[in-house]
Amino acid sequence: MSKKPAIQRFDYTLDETVVHNDGSWKERNHNKVDLTAHHTLFTELIGELAAQKEINTKNYHSIMRRYARQGLPWLSKSQLQVAYQEACDDGRLTFDKELKIRLQMKPVRSQAGVTVVTVLTKPYACPGKCIFCPTDVRMPKSYLYDEPGAQRAERYSFDPYKQTAGRIAALSKIGHPTDKIELLILGGTWSSYPRDYQEWFVKRCFDGMNGVDSETLPEAQALNETTDHRNVGLVVETRQDHIDVDELRWMRYLGVTKVQVGIQSMDEHVLDINKRGHDTQATRDSFKLLRAAGFKIHGHWMPNLLGATPESDVADYDSLWNDPAVRPDELKIYPCMLVENAELYEYWQRGEYKPYSEQEVIDILVHCITKTPAYARLTRVIRDIPTNNVVEGFTKSNLRQLAEQKAKKIGLAATDIRGREIRREQVSPDDLTLRVESYETDGTIEHFLSFETDEDSPTGRRIAGFLRLSFPDPKAPHLLEELDNHAMIREVHVYGPALSFGQDGKGEAQHIGLGSKLIQKAISMSQAAGYTDIAVISAIGTRKYYAKHGFSQNNLYMTHKLQS
Repeated sequence: MSKKPAIQRFDYTLDETVVHNDGSWKERNHNKVDLTAHHTLFTELIGELAAQKEINTKNYHSIMRRYARQGLPWLSKSQLQVAYQEACDDGRLTFDKELKIRLQMKPVRSQAGVTVVTVLTKPYACPGKCIFCPTDVRMPKSYLYDEPGAQRAERYSFDPYKQTAGRIAALSKIGHPTDKIELLILGGTWSSYPRDYQEWFVKRCFDGMNGVDSETLPEAQALNETTDHRNVGLVVETRQDHIDVDELRWMRYLGVTKVQVGIQSMDEHVLDINKRGHDTQATRDSFKLLRAAGFKIHGHWMPNLLGATPESDVADYDSLWNDPAVRPDELKIYPCMLVENAELYEYWQRGEYKPYSEQEVIDILVHCITKTPAYARLTRVIRDIPTNNVVEGFTKSNLRQLAEQKAKKIGLAATDIRGREIRREQVSPDDLTLRVESYETDGTIEHFLSFETDEDSPTGRRIAGFLRLSFPDPKAPHLLEELDNHAMIREVHVYGPALSFGQDGKGEAQHIGLGSKLIQKAISMSQAAGYTDIAVISAIGTRKYYAKHGFSQNNLYMTHKLQS
């Protein structure tokens, strides 16, 4: 019996991109494989992968293993991307955009229309004393050393330029478009960091996107309006008791468009015994301020805290949407995970706290994903904490998937935006209906404009794009006087894989003019409601886009005069 040839493996690290202080990047050649002698096998491999309904890790490894045994060097998906692109550039293969997307590692990263780049601030004292929050002196508060994003940040010594540039290079290397970047700045309480550090950090992130150094933040922002890697969203996380009018103005100066706030619970007793340090009214007040200033509000909610029960958590979740003063635009559900370096561990040792079972958590999540309003998006369900840190309780990282499977068995489905995103489906304007859902908050009437397929379409009611339009009380003075009698566009988002500016996306939602139609509808609704102007909380990299629709820069916002 002939001996099978050994499988050749070429290992590399995704973020092995050298980022020099002068702004230059140099990728190490670890993902370069010479396939000159293996063209036939490589062509057959591409053909078999193209025939797969889905290319996931399991079937990719199974197929790759067979070809490796025939002599083809083992190709990671990053190496496969490089080899495929080179073969197309050389004319040996015909380029297929759809296949290129399917060959990506985790294509869902950029299927929401943008590519997310996450960076961490340096370790810094947090004003909070929450007993559930892990403490690791090597990391910003609440983050653990062995979380993937934390490891990347530590590898770059928390340098904002190197984190940003390195992550962009790494994502590009595995096939993701990187010209539309949502920058997510994580790490404790952003507002507690000194403002000179905040400004420096954001400027260096923009420098990392621009690929060049700037003297000032405004200079870096101006460059980013036309650079290859434009910032289409800037996100920070902070506490509700740090938000006031001055903080709103400061965040807008930095270019922030979305704010993450840890709601954790709307139960006063639970907040108190978990030493959260604020009451529920602080959440209501901060949301009112953020919404009035146009920010997208991204809440964090934590079932399984000390003092909670599965029944009380279900009721608490419903209160997020029943209370007009809350109603976030996006939500992360982070069931509390018991780790040794959190004060809650001592409560557990004394028998005063017991984590929920896996089934209890799944049952809560089934309720959550099927009761979330259609205007909200559940961005994450469960924290990305390595399971070796969990002392007791649930450890599976795919709880959302398990909850969705259980919901399906009992005839329910996810009702939030993420559960209905159209992603890479081909659509035409004739397939879509413009819907307007209106709801009250504490201080505004919110209008959720969305293009959706019909209920009886093959995949059910799917959402292709949406716009958040906010109507403040026109009779009340605005907390930001320059926004008096202004309607506010807080978000415009069109789904589909993130494509480069000007790249053809025939049939995909991003490129059939849905954004323009949504903006025109928002303008006509605002005008009919009697507002004199409409504003948009534009990211730096989307200013040119809004300028094409008649908006011009007016201090912290872009505004458009409405016809009388």
